[in-house]
Amino acid sequence: MAMIAALAIQLAQMTLVVAIAPLLLGWVRTIKARVLRRRGPSPLQPYRDLLRLIRKEAVLAENASWLFRVVPYVTFAAIWVAAALVPTFASGLLFSWSADMIVIAALLGTGRFFLALAGMDIGTSFGGLGSSREMMIASVAEPAMIMVVFTVSLLAQTTQLSSIAAFMAGANVGVRVSLALVLVALLVVALAENARIPVDNPATHLELTMVHEAMVLEYSARHLAMIELAAALKLVLYLSLIACVFVPWGMAAAGDGIVAYLGGLVAYAIKLAVGGVLLALFETSIAKMRVFRVPEFLGVALMLSLLAVLLLFVSRSP
Repeated sequence: MAMIAALAIQLAQMTLVVAIAPLLLGWVRTIKARVLRRRGPSPLQPYRDLLRLIRKEAVLAENASWLFRVVPYVTFAAIWVAAALVPTFASGLLFSWSADMIVIAALLGTGRFFLALAGMDIGTSFGGLGSSREMMIASVAEPAMIMVVFTVSLLAQTTQLSSIAAFMAGANVGVRVSLALVLVALLVVALAENARIPVDNPATHLELTMVHEAMVLEYSARHLAMIELAAALKLVLYLSLIACVFVPWGMAAAGDGIVAYLGGLVAYAIKLAVGGVLLALFETSIAKMRVFRVPEFLGVALMLSLLAVLLLFVSRSP
């Protein structure tokens, strides 16, 4: 019976991240519209967009290979698994042994790799342009992400997210400069990985600025729906990861009762809502930067994470 209950809670988390991903995207768009004194779309608009895309017939280029058809599903599966592994409303779930920060970084890298291949598959200039820009961003963002993982794991003595959340929620952490540096680095990486302003702007289709949109420009119907849902899932993943590592309070522990799980759900919803508001406020207060300046922006994240590691070693030296 305990195994069935643990499996049910794990499945609930997997379903939850998929179900709320479009809502979070719509929430951010609504807040941005309100800040700009516009009426804006409903927070439920992304659900309607996905349904509209699923109902349409997919149109494929004549020279599209099997890879072009498979990549949306591979990308969605990789990001969904990664998002489902991050503790959201509860920690210590059935598959928490595999909820490792290195595994999550590898799954995100897998999704990016196949999406870049699909961008080049049909041989259009836009696809190749988007793939090359995506790899250029990844060449700096991934090392910064690995250094963030390295710093947090050095501090918590583990890379397992449930153990990291328990450590961060404890009283022994205190105020650390290295954690503040890592938080800023992770925020910069999250903006780049989710194609948000100032790195990218998914709401525009300008040749000079497109990154993610250029790679998926040839997709339509259900294939585009999978890619759009995967992008929304990635935003949930990064907000959940930041909440799990830096704001772990309110999560239920393994074996807690239904009241604790409901409390964890409320706490998780508040964290996502606040994260969405902060993201919307940040994006409305800053402009899109030029593409050639993105490596400098991500270089800041890499330097901050390296400095955090050095500070940790210095603080531990006798």
